[in-house]
Amino acid sequence: MRPFDLFGIPLWTVSELTDYLSNLIESDELLQELWVQGEVSNFSRPASGHLYFTLKDRQSSLRCVMWRSDAMRLSTPLIDGQFIEAHGRIKIYPPGGVYQLYVDRIQTVGEGRLFQEFLNLKKRLEAEGLFEQSRKKPLPEWPQTIGVITSATGAAIRDILRTISRRFPLATVILAPASVQGTDAPPELIQALEKLNDLRVEVIILARGGGSIEDLWAFNDEGLARAIARSAVPVITGVGHETDFTIADFVSDMRAPTPTAAAELATPNIEEISATLLENQQQLRKVFLSFLQYRSTQLHHLNSKLNVLSPMRSVQNNQQRLDEFSYRLALLTQNHLEKKRSSLQNLAQKLIALNPNEVLRRGYAVVQTQAGAWVTRIKQILPQEPVVVTMYDGHFDAEVKEVVLDDERG
Repeated sequence: MRPFDLFGIPLWTVSELTDYLSNLIESDELLQELWVQGEVSNFSRPASGHLYFTLKDRQSSLRCVMWRSDAMRLSTPLIDGQFIEAHGRIKIYPPGGVYQLYVDRIQTVGEGRLFQEFLNLKKRLEAEGLFEQSRKKPLPEWPQTIGVITSATGAAIRDILRTISRRFPLATVILAPASVQGTDAPPELIQALEKLNDLRVEVIILARGGGSIEDLWAFNDEGLARAIARSAVPVITGVGHETDFTIADFVSDMRAPTPTAAAELATPNIEEISATLLENQQQLRKVFLSFLQYRSTQLHHLNSKLNVLSPMRSVQNNQQRLDEFSYRLALLTQNHLEKKRSSLQNLAQKLIALNPNEVLRRGYAVVQTQAGAWVTRIKQILPQEPVVVTMYDGHFDAEVKEVVLDDERG
């Protein structure tokens, strides 16, 4: 029996109340087979294959579940922003205490109001040329100042700062905080964009985390799109997840799938830079050493040619020739002197041999007449004629007693 409080009001447990409401809803035939019209948002499909999404209109939202066996019969996959009619039954989900529509069939009514607005704006801006690749500005290679537009308290700014600090800590980050969701977001985003342009940052990151099409709708604002197009500073968008696309992505200079990826696109990797610098340093050293070796060889070759063509080489050669001539002259002079000395010795010996005193020394004598004439022939003297006979050690007077003529010499 159910307990009551002092005033006679029944006391329920949460499970009892949930069971009661569940039975009450399931007993209502109107809620067990119905069609519900709305716009798809927060769509997800986990590995189980079941579909989870929300149907919403301007005032309310309804959680929906479609089991895998029913989802396999869908001819067109569901996407956020799609306007559909879902058939099913209402039941309570006890662990969450919420009512849900368990969908078994889906009819596509249209692409949804928001999605249709997105497509219309995209088509119009594309026709104006705002998406043209030729108008997109190049990103700086070494940005010193990076502007970031996002929520000051969201996960996006933490991811961006962490990525920039890891990849390129030399850069200065300037945050221009703005709302990234709701009706106030577009004008705040535009104001932040203009402020960073005035500060002359080198690149701007416009980012926020993932969400439904309604959550990201501020980035589909036409005014924001035109502000991005007017920006003198290149803009990188990192809005939502990889599958999310906004008008801001199309008009920006570079689109990144996530805020983290936007920070990576905005910055060089300092580790890669260090590795490249080291590689370039080694390559430069190799090239320099090769160039130095080449120039050294050239210098040696030119030095050899200079030595060949140098006047000093000729002077040295002439000096050597002069030394050779001097040596030869000295040798010739010495030989000549030796010959003259030998000849002089021979003449001296002959002179000595022809010296009358030397002849007289050998025992010969010289005969002179009293008048002093040398007697060289026997016919020059007569018998009884006085003569002077000179010998080596003196002379004496004599008288010729007889003259005998040698017939053979006479």
